[in-house]
Amino acid sequence: MSTVLRVGARPAAFRSTASYLDGQSAAPRGVVLGIDETRKVLVGDGIDWPLDDIREVPDQAGGDLLVLRLKGDPVQRLILPDRALVPRLPNRTRSAPVARRGRLAAWAVAAVASVALIIFVLVPVMADQLAGFIPPEGEAALGEVTLEQIRGALDETGLRPVPSCSGTEGRAALETMQARLTEAQDLPVDLTVHVLDHPMVNAFALPGGNIVFFRGLIDKAGSAEEVAAVFAHEIGHVVSRDPTRHALRSAGSIGVLGLLFGDFAGGTLVLLLAERLIEAQYSQEAEAAADVFAHEMMIRAQIAPAALAEMFERFRAMGGDAEGFVAHFMSHPRLGDRIEAARAAVPDGFQPRPVLGPAEWQALQRICR
Repeated sequence: MSTVLRVGARPAAFRSTASYLDGQSAAPRGVVLGIDETRKVLVGDGIDWPLDDIREVPDQAGGDLLVLRLKGDPVQRLILPDRALVPRLPNRTRSAPVARRGRLAAWAVAAVASVALIIFVLVPVMADQLAGFIPPEGEAALGEVTLEQIRGALDETGLRPVPSCSGTEGRAALETMQARLTEAQDLPVDLTVHVLDHPMVNAFALPGGNIVFFRGLIDKAGSAEEVAAVFAHEIGHVVSRDPTRHALRSAGSIGVLGLLFGDFAGGTLVLLLAERLIEAQYSQEAEAAADVFAHEMMIRAQIAPAALAEMFERFRAMGGDAEGFVAHFMSHPRLGDRIEAARAAVPDGFQPRPVLGPAEWQALQRICR
């Protein structure tokens, strides 16, 4: 019990029993507390706490006790059975001032700068170097595993992966297009082309020579030449091994963020990595190089590079309906510049040949049906 007797407006002597934890022994000991009115100090057996320096600690148990600590002392505690002392503690709820704010701010800035350095400089450099050491078999396996992850991530029902399209005549038309593009072209890896039955308007390359088209892109294309132009662009990324470097960079960046914030493992990591790969945005140099590669490949195949410009024009006009596709092809270089470059790449007097016949083009459009 504690009592505060009042005579008029002046507080009388305070007296209370309390449990005292000195921070050195595990067991509390009982103490009798009083107040030295002259010095404004809470006193007891081994206790000499200035009232102005006493702070309240929240009672995490029942909330019916008064738990006190001394400013600047992290371990000592006083536990009182009631709150009669509260009116005598003017600073009990005051937070401790933050010491060395400048140093803390400097450390915070340094920490953020370090993370940025790792994600934007060290991870890309290490990914580029590591990509050169991955054998073709490992790169192909990485592409196959990533494709399965993407198929699963795109499934909205959670019951089965997005199916691959395997219409016989459509596959034959796609193989004809591939043979036309790669004729007399010595590619460093064998190409494996997939068409996923999904309405997204997009196409992208994966490690190991895997190129993925979505049904939505074939549906929106105005001609077989426009599909071939996208095909050639993605082959350019394959030849430069951009997908492998991008996959390593994405996995490294997500791993660093996972170490910092947690919850970036398992399914979350798969979803994030799949999204990064589907909407891969390479550097300005990589995109420009893939465009130039596509122009040259199409000229050798007697397909007008202007088809790439027509594809850019078509999907730019679609605006938000083709956000994924446009985001993929608008990385860094201005889309208008790329359209002009594709049109300018057509040689004077160039005579193109149709990449597919009308029946083959119709079969490709029905590949998922």
